[in-house]
Amino acid sequence: MSVQPPPAAQPAVEDARPGPAADERAGAHEAAADRTAADKTATDRTAAGETLEDYTLRFAPRSYRRWTPMVVATTALGGIAYMADFSIGAGIGLTHGTGNALAAIAVAAAVIFLTGFPLAYYGARYNIDLDLITRGSGFGYYGSVLTSVIFASFTFIFFALEGSIMAQGLKLGLGLPLWLGYLVSTLMVIPLVIYGMKALSKLQVWTTPLWLLLMVGPLLYLVTTDPGTVNRFLSYTGSDGDGGINTASVLLGAGVCLSLIAQIGEQIDYLRFMPPKTRENRRSWWTAVVMAGPGWVVLGALKQAIGVFLAVYILAEVGPAAATEPIQQFRGAFAAMLPSWLVIPLAVVLVVISQIKINVTNAYSGSLAWTNSVSRITKHYPGRMVFVLLNLAFALTLMETDMFSVLNTILGFYSNCAIAWVVTVATDIIVNKYLLKLSPQAPEFRRGMLYAVNPVGVVAFVAASGLSIAMYFHALGDTLQPYSPVAAALIACVLTPLMAVVTKGRYYLRRTDDGIAEALLDADGNPSATTYACHVCHQDFERPDLAACHTHDAMVCSLCLTTDKTGDHVLPPAPAAA
Repeated sequence: MSVQPPPAAQPAVEDARPGPAADERAGAHEAAADRTAADKTATDRTAAGETLEDYTLRFAPRSYRRWTPMVVATTALGGIAYMADFSIGAGIGLTHGTGNALAAIAVAAAVIFLTGFPLAYYGARYNIDLDLITRGSGFGYYGSVLTSVIFASFTFIFFALEGSIMAQGLKLGLGLPLWLGYLVSTLMVIPLVIYGMKALSKLQVWTTPLWLLLMVGPLLYLVTTDPGTVNRFLSYTGSDGDGGINTASVLLGAGVCLSLIAQIGEQIDYLRFMPPKTRENRRSWWTAVVMAGPGWVVLGALKQAIGVFLAVYILAEVGPAAATEPIQQFRGAFAAMLPSWLVIPLAVVLVVISQIKINVTNAYSGSLAWTNSVSRITKHYPGRMVFVLLNLAFALTLMETDMFSVLNTILGFYSNCAIAWVVTVATDIIVNKYLLKLSPQAPEFRRGMLYAVNPVGVVAFVAASGLSIAMYFHALGDTLQPYSPVAAALIACVLTPLMAVVTKGRYYLRRTDDGIAEALLDADGNPSATTYACHVCHQDFERPDLAACHTHDAMVCSLCLTTDKTGDHVLPPAPAAA
């Protein structure tokens, strides 16, 4: 990025005459300006080069997306191998009973599927992550920083949860104290996550078959060899239940499950690498998008139900506190079908594989969210690895403070923010883009093309999350407290189109023309694959990742626009209509 030399200061009267000293000073100013410009250009090239491993913060170009739809789907589904579902389901079931737990799981799954579908489609169709989708779907260029922080929080909360589960396994299997297990579970993902999508795809594909075998095998064995376990599971009433279905219990349980609604962001971090949708691959393309996008919740809901089943199965043996720990659940299940010497090693292997599969995704996605936010605010790209370490530090702090013991409280609170965000974006896509036509259908994320803040999404999100959190903490009375997740969803769903109508959609696009003559999408509706050179970092990028730079009569990539501190490369606002 070029930097203009500062204006020369007015010289003192005695130095006003030209001469050797003045020439030296002028030469020094010019040399300093040249060094500044060279250093800035070198920084831009370094940032651009680092983001090209997995297109951090960028549109994912067609030239990079060489995986088949099924490989992308398998990789994305590998990221939901986490064990937290077993703990979440067990906690709800032991408190409210099996009937209420299954109803809560089903309600949450339906909401997550419906809201996740439009987001997954947009990520896969236009090859951008959820933050870039959020920018153009009601929040604006800087407005979506708020939701990036929410998503980053999701990743380190669930990293901490998975790390806690792994530490429990290491304590049972190897005798490691919990504090050391927390540290081991944190440090072991660093070598894996620094390599981006290529390494993650191999890890997920190779480990998924073993993980499925270890998870499903003991369940099938128990159900087929001891049918009485099913009857005990279905008749369990819970510590607070009476055996019937209670609306408040269902909604409280659903609120905990809905904390996972932000998982669609991690799914999209993989789905953005889907190949272009064509006539030839449309069936496999749609199958992969549905299966690995909103379809992740089907497997997630199944794991939560299994968590209830296994918790009830081992409850009499280990007690309610330990029954929510996945390592204890699978130790009990393996003990019914395997020799004693093999039980704990296999249970530990399952927990470790699951933790690695999900926590490399948590660390990866969290680093993207933090980098996205900080780069926009500071106009400086500090490097993704900085935020991998930051996210891990937050997660380790939560683990060392024993967040596992207050799991349902943390997730119940967090779910209000996550629901408000995801429902706002999903409503903007479905209603404002396709029904009301007030939001532009083609996604936009580039600086200069968007307003800094769009009140449509920001107001809907703040109102929905704020009111639902107040309800969750009993500020509006005990009766309404269980309904906080419902309030978050309804308020976001109503306010998003209402704000679009009130503002007449005028705050979505700062400009409609990015200064490049070629169309953004090709004849099939896929992002154009034509490449152009960025005149700042001198790298080649595909059409959707660039905009014109009127100052230099050239093109500039989205990241160099982000880090432009002077605004030289940012297009001016569109002229007002006559």
